[in-house]
Amino acid sequence: MECNGMYIEKRNRGRGAFTLVEVLMAIGISVMVVAAVLVLSLFSSRSFVAMTNYTDLGLASQLAMDKFSRELRQACSVTDWRSNSITFLDSNTNSVTFTYDTDRKTLSRSSLGQTNVYLGECDLLQFAIYQHTPISNTFDCYYPAFVTNAKVVQVTWNCSRQTPGVAARSDNPQSMKIAIRNH
Repeated sequence: MECNGMYIEKRNRGRGAFTLVEVLMAIGISVMVVAAVLVLSLFSSRSFVAMTNYTDLGLASQLAMDKFSRELRQACSVTDWRSNSITFLDSNTNSVTFTYDTDRKTLSRSSLGQTNVYLGECDLLQFAIYQHTPISNTFDCYYPAFVTNAKVVQVTWNCSRQTPGVAARSDNPQSMKIAIRNH
């Protein structure tokens, strides 16, 4: 159709734009997808923080256990023992004391006037001493009558840390029996 030299085309109405219902549906689906991605990323970040806490606590505990067991295996004898501290003579007959401080939640080593913290964030730590003689049909040893009879030391601890943004705590319990070799 021609009108004053211009062509006018007839168009089908409704094919050129979105309807209000289509726009609302697209927005609704987009909001649900974005919400799902946000929930997934929040869950993933909390899990990542919790795994990092477990890893850090595990590495710190393993390092402290390795240092403590290496020194104790080379000790000559146990000279004093309590549930939260143990004192022994090292291979050079120097007195070495490991003490658990319940207020600071730390395991410290003291020798020759120097004190080093071996472990932090420790909620519980206990020492137990045993003779080297095993109880029949078990893997346990007899409790010693005297500190001088102690040839096996058991150390048990539990370290924990609060995970930010999560009600749960990351726990890392450890326990080990160590035989004194230089007796």
